[in-house]
Amino acid sequence: MADRFRRALAVLALVVLLGSQEARTEQELRFKPQPRQRPVRLFTEAELARYNGQEEGQPIYIAVKGVVFDVTSGKEFYGKGASYNVLSGKDSTRGIAKMSIDPVDLTHDTTGLTTEELQSLDETFNNVYKAKYPIVGYTAQRILNEDGSPNSNFKPEDEPHFNIKEEF
Repeated sequence: MADRFRRALAVLALVVLLGSQEARTEQELRFKPQPRQRPVRLFTEAELARYNGQEEGQPIYIAVKGVVFDVTSGKEFYGKGASYNVLSGKDSTRGIAKMSIDPVDLTHDTTGLTTEELQSLDETFNNVYKAKYPIVGYTAQRILNEDGSPNSNFKPEDEPHFNIKEEF
């Protein structure tokens, strides 16, 4: 199991290194995003479950499409006793797609979702989670294949967390 995580971290490091080596356009050089406050990391289901909003002072994380977001700023929605707390501390992709908090739907599995549900998932992922909350990591299912080998198709998500007005 430790080998599996080392391989995943190596793949993630390689992707980040290769991404930083790409030539930057003039526009990219003018608009610098704010640096990350926390390093991006790999989360197992057990690790992610620790950030379920039940412990005061602990960050609250939710995973959607294998991307782990820090939703602590939305504590009134995702914190202890809040209406969407059941989504916290796990990959709730299916629940987000179906707009469901049924425990059966609180999983990363998207098998059998309708076209409308998949479209809803993409819209919510991009327009709510990616637009509003910082990415703090990825789930093992997103980075690793079922046999534990690195997923060669893994690409980190773009993180649009900066306001152009703040850059001038």
